[in-house]
Amino acid sequence: MLDGVAVTSLARTWLDLASIFAVEDLVVIGDFLVSEHRRNFGPPRKAKVPLAELRRYVESKSSLPGLARLRKALALVRVGVDSPPETRLRLMLQRAGLPEFRPNYPLCDDSGYPKVWADLGCPEFRTCVEYEGEHHLTPEQQSSDHDRDFMTLSLQWHQAKINKTDIKRGEGHVVGKVSRMLTLGGWTPEPRAA
Repeated sequence: MLDGVAVTSLARTWLDLASIFAVEDLVVIGDFLVSEHRRNFGPPRKAKVPLAELRRYVESKSSLPGLARLRKALALVRVGVDSPPETRLRLMLQRAGLPEFRPNYPLCDDSGYPKVWADLGCPEFRTCVEYEGEHHLTPEQQSSDHDRDFMTLSLQWHQAKINKTDIKRGEGHVVGKVSRMLTLGGWTPEPRAA
């Protein structure tokens, strides 16, 4: 009940949307529902629906429209994402066959203290990706980003910064930028079948 009106749960609403939304859109919504983190700055974020609860809910259902699509989406949902563009970027990189990037990944100093929280991090190849939306254009945010970029470099991570112009240029452009940073981190792409 919400203000005296009967409403469905967030999990049920997600299930209902599965009959009309594409898998990627369902992943964006799922990432939003389960997003939580406790960083060493800012307030902690609590999941609207914990991932384990969302899994149990979906697993308890059968023979419903969109359920197969929802199960595909659930397998791609990750905890810690801060924005829909980050989810879409992560999925783009995954579709391209790049190593998996983890949302809100801490880049730590030698003592294990998080100095930077990368939007997406691939620790195996010390590579991170930052999605820079409109709010990154303010002088204050640019100063903060400059400090983040300096710290990322000093921690010897390879950073790819992606913005909406990169996205408009296409998947090949974005994947190329990120692949270059992964290669600097020691990754070798698998040869493509002819």
